[in-house]
Amino acid sequence: MRRLQRAIAIPCILLIASPLLPADDIRIEKPKGGFMGFLTHQFQAPAVTPVNWRDSSRLASLVRAGKIYLSLQDAIALALENNLDIESERYVPFIAQADLKRSLSGSLSRGISTSVTQGPASASTASPAAIITTGVVTQVGSGLSQLGPNVPTLDPVVSGGLTWAHVTSPQINPFAYGTNILTTTSTIFSAMYSQNFLHGTTVQLSFTNNFVYQNTYLNFLNPSRSASAQLFVAQPLLQGFSLAVNNRYIRIAKNNTKIADSVFEQQVIATVSNVISLYWDLVSFTENVRYAQQNLTLAEENYNDNKKQVEIGTMAPIEITTAEAELAARQQDVTVAETSVLQQETILKSVLTHRGLMDPVIAEARIVPTDSIHIPERDNIPPLGDLMADAMTFRPELRQSALNVDNSKIQLQGTHNELLPSLSIVGMLMNRGLAGLLNSIEPPPGSGFANEADPFFIGGNPLAWEQVLRRNFPIYRLFFSLNIPFRNRAAQSDYVHDQLTLRQSELAYQKQEKQVRQDVINAVNSLEQARAQYEAAARQAVLQRETLDAEQKKFRLGASTTYLVIQAQRDLALAESNQVVAESVYQKAKVNLDVATGRILPAHGINIEEARKGVVSRGPSALPPAR
Repeated sequence: MRRLQRAIAIPCILLIASPLLPADDIRIEKPKGGFMGFLTHQFQAPAVTPVNWRDSSRLASLVRAGKIYLSLQDAIALALENNLDIESERYVPFIAQADLKRSLSGSLSRGISTSVTQGPASASTASPAAIITTGVVTQVGSGLSQLGPNVPTLDPVVSGGLTWAHVTSPQINPFAYGTNILTTTSTIFSAMYSQNFLHGTTVQLSFTNNFVYQNTYLNFLNPSRSASAQLFVAQPLLQGFSLAVNNRYIRIAKNNTKIADSVFEQQVIATVSNVISLYWDLVSFTENVRYAQQNLTLAEENYNDNKKQVEIGTMAPIEITTAEAELAARQQDVTVAETSVLQQETILKSVLTHRGLMDPVIAEARIVPTDSIHIPERDNIPPLGDLMADAMTFRPELRQSALNVDNSKIQLQGTHNELLPSLSIVGMLMNRGLAGLLNSIEPPPGSGFANEADPFFIGGNPLAWEQVLRRNFPIYRLFFSLNIPFRNRAAQSDYVHDQLTLRQSELAYQKQEKQVRQDVINAVNSLEQARAQYEAAARQAVLQRETLDAEQKKFRLGASTTYLVIQAQRDLALAESNQVVAESVYQKAKVNLDVATGRILPAHGINIEEARKGVVSRGPSALPPAR
């Protein structure tokens, strides 16, 4: 029995101790193809791994006795492993890679989506029925249209055909074919290899082999076999001639892979900053519950004191009614505060899990934040110039804007080349061969026809191909093709359009850069304001505690009234609530500064490669001791 328990316990311990158990990685599995797979794999469909709906085992390791003990680092790790917005963005780099593969074949890119989901807002402390919204910033990445010279198809093509025919046709002139009913049996085999190159060169190599038998004595060779090999080369000299022109969509697709990586990083930043804000709001809401309960206790004590004094006749009965009203108001504050905590827990569960509330265990579990807000005595803010330099280096939006400018310049090369006339040189080399057997059909008597076939052609199919290889019957052709479009309005319009689009991209980059600088300045100012707000709220809370204490002492000595005590309790409740709000605002201001400078990921020890895989190497925080 012990062995069985040990055998069961070991996997359970490993499961709990390995929070890194990942959701299945996104993989594109190439077809194996089996025998002759090197030929058949290209015609089989690659398989993309299905979506894994399991949450990482980190979440289970944080649950004890129906509670989720959650630190900030665990919340961030759970978001990187389970958040659906990040999970969805993990597919974008794979889509960009698939588009790049498509572009390498000479086809147009289908485009990538660059939308980033900001995440849900926190629950409101003002009303239990707060509406939770999700903000989305969308930039559309669409497929390219074919502007400029056509991009050559770069995947080589091998084609072939086999035709067999038996044709019987009546003849009105028997002297032309030697019979009134001509029967032709033919077999035609053809094969061609074609390949385009990035300089615009087109190469085609084709082979044909014909077998013909006719029921006529007029053919010297019957049956006959003919063979041919042809090399066709075409090269544009003006329009369509340039490596930069013909690989423009490949370069754009490569830039799009970088944009996809940047969009994924931007999504991670948006989700992480959202999770941090949600977590600190939960801490604030939880702290607000504690303050509300303390104020409720004070109201209860005031009510009980007033009740005793009314009973002994030292206070008017109206004071009990006043204390009851204040007690009801404080009970309402506790209910609102507790409801806000429940709402915030629901939001966090949705953000940190795949299934969210669909899992009954997670739905019923309460979140216990293990980190508390600590406000440092001073803010060690680096110089503004250093913050600006960090933002210019690390903000993913700037990298995307720069790559969009580069894509516009690349597209402009194609439309500029389309302004040129179309001039091409085409060369063709062809070798032919002919062989066959002497016609065995006897001519009619008196026709005077004699079969005088040249012995050079007597033979089978190998003889025909020998003639081709020896180049006994070569054909050479070389010609130029010139096409000059007068007025050329479509090409000029496309070029002007793309120039204007480039200018817009440059302006968008400049606007983005200005916005980033403005974000940094605003974030620094917001942090300073949050610091001042917190310090004022903390001093006000201390003052109201001292005021309430003094008012209660005066009340016991008969030097104050119930109204003044209740007023002091209300002022204290408001001051404590303002302090909690100020602490949360300060934490959010720090997060906004990290986001503005693009340093939020290293500030919280986040490895972007771990985020791509959905596996965080850092283990879960230790659970607090059981009580």
